Amino acid sequence: MKRFFAGTAAALLAAVLILPREARAVCAEKALSLDAVSGRVLFDKNADSRSLIASTTKIMTALIVCEQCNVLDRMRIPKEAVGIEGSSMYLREGEVLTIQELLFGLMLSSGNDAAVALAIYCGGTVEGFVELMNDKARLLGLRNTHFENPNGLDSPGHYSTARDLAVLAAYAMENPVFCKTVSAKTVTVGDRYLRNHNKLLWMVEGADGVKTGFTRAAGRALVSSATRDGRRIIAVTLNDPNDWQEHQALLEEGFARFHVQRVVTAGDRIGELEVAGGDGGRVEILAAEHFVYALAPEENPQVALPGPGFVYAPVAEGADAGFAYVLIQGKAVGKFPVVYGRTVELEREEPESLWEKLFGRKAHEGTTAENTVRQGGGLPAEQ
Repeated sequence: MKRFFAGTAAALLAAVLILPREARAVCAEKALSLDAVSGRVLFDKNADSRSLIASTTKIMTALIVCEQCNVLDRMRIPKEAVGIEGSSMYLREGEVLTIQELLFGLMLSSGNDAAVALAIYCGGTVEGFVELMNDKARLLGLRNTHFENPNGLDSPGHYSTARDLAVLAAYAMENPVFCKTVSAKTVTVGDRYLRNHNKLLWMVEGADGVKTGFTRAAGRALVSSATRDGRRIIAVTLNDPNDWQEHQALLEEGFARFHVQRVVTAGDRIGELEVAGGDGGRVEILAAEHFVYALAPEENPQVALPGPGFVYAPVAEGADAGFAYVLIQGKAVGKFPVVYGRTVELEREEPESLWEKLFGRKAHEGTTAENTVRQGGGLPAEQ
């Protein structure tokens, strides 16, 4: 899955979405489900429409802390992190907690106070941490996401989309500390007993995250994850009054209806191209990597090479030949790198003689013909 996010996260954000059948009605204002292994979008409803996202913001907060901090470090809680409005783990000024304990308070109890404490610890200031959040959003290609705080309190400039949140969650779930945190059902932190607000952990087989959220302005927001047999599906709904049932349905449908298949195997022959100016005619084009994709039973993917159908010599065996595209119903859903199957050199020309270099080929040809006549090579001998 890391290979997917290293190479095709940006492509997913811009891809043409292929829904194999008419989208099932959901109550959510915006929604998306995603196969995290192949990157395929399984369901989409207004997925690129910007929205307030409430405490699902804390996915980014936790991710940055997990990537940049030692979670075994201990922190003394400053007064700036005490008494923050909204949901809380009820931090006390001066108490000392580990970063991991604060992460549990952030993601299980949705503590806005934990978010401020972690932001100060990791970024120096809340403002400095928010810069880290927006830098990470840009790095992941989240074009419709902007943060103004680490906890998700409503603000006009604080927004994301169902698609961006799905990409963010799929990436974050690859971090083992993050995954351990959001998949925990209950933990004890000092004298606090924390129970995860995410009911799906008890409702869906393989559920392992991610985050709930709610404000009056944003409505109910939910990002979920479930993993079965090494395959992960992410679901996102925004402003959804029926989110628990709809996430359960989206996750179950994703596992039941779509199955990840290897469409292309590295080394497969994809096609061939004419080699202009070469001494070998045509060259085979081979897949450089596997391509896997989540497919419904009725879908039959096709592979196509773009371009004019020829390439200029020389070409080298194994060299980069660009990309081939996978099509479903005539629309591109992904691409993979291809290479040349053999080396084709430039067509060799007959080397010039010294006479040709001095006087040119035409003069040489004329002189040669004249010599042939004189030597009797071109006319019958006199009787």
